Amino acid sequence: MHLDQQKRVERGVYISLGAYIFLSIVKLVSGFFFHSDALIADGLNNATDIIASMAVLVGLKISRKPADEDHPYGHLRAETIASMVASFIMVVIGLQVLISSIKKVFKGIETEPSLIAAMIALFGAAVMLGVYFYNIKVARETDSQGLKAAALDNRSDAFVSIGAAVGILGAQIGLPWLDPAAAVFVGLIIIKTGWEIFSETSHNLSDGFDYEEGKEMEDKILNVDGVEMVGDLKARRHGNRAIIDVTIKVDPTLNVIESHEITEKIEDTIKEAYNVESIQVHVEPEDEKK
Repeated sequence: MHLDQQKRVERGVYISLGAYIFLSIVKLVSGFFFHSDALIADGLNNATDIIASMAVLVGLKISRKPADEDHPYGHLRAETIASMVASFIMVVIGLQVLISSIKKVFKGIETEPSLIAAMIALFGAAVMLGVYFYNIKVARETDSQGLKAAALDNRSDAFVSIGAAVGILGAQIGLPWLDPAAAVFVGLIIIKTGWEIFSETSHNLSDGFDYEEGKEMEDKILNVDGVEMVGDLKARRHGNRAIIDVTIKVDPTLNVIESHEITEKIEDTIKEAYNVESIQVHVEPEDEKK
């Protein structure tokens, strides 16, 4: 990732962090004073997001470090690891909110939440939707896994706040159980978001790669002049970039210089189309017997 892209990604995370600090304080204090379990759960959700955002920031800082003796490919995977740490935090807090809220649903509540609590929840939803649209745009433009995880969390936070508002409004019309029930919904959303981020990051850390994207790469390589066949193609994620190893078959009468020119065309084609850290092209004669 280029320096200007890194700065844009970090700016997005800082915006999320600032929004979470502000909203968590407002929601926790308001939830206590206006007697809303759903708003308190929403505030706890934002409080966990502060920790998650800080983890992503640390990962981004580490990912900037250049390659060294212990990390010949650099430190780009630190961003992916940070996203996984964030997912663990979300799941743990989500479970805590879920268990606490379920207990309150069965126990019942004694105090009706204030309508002001619903207004605060809707305000929080509007803020987080704005942050989400900004961050997902930057994440797509920079292909940042860390910022994408943050953006998905921003979106789930907006839905969580809307759910909290619905629960509070329900309590206003004679359905007091809807407030803790909304808190249950909040817990489930937190867990779901954490699981989605964990699934993607664990897939990348275990050298998984999107099959369809790999087939697209293979097709682009086959369209390069001089390539007779793609014998093998392996790819894996390294942070927000890909590392590719590909074996091609060429006309056995080509000399070394002509074969090398084909590999350079392949490298240029793939690097132009995808965010690639490195690509190794192995050349074999088309009629070679195995």
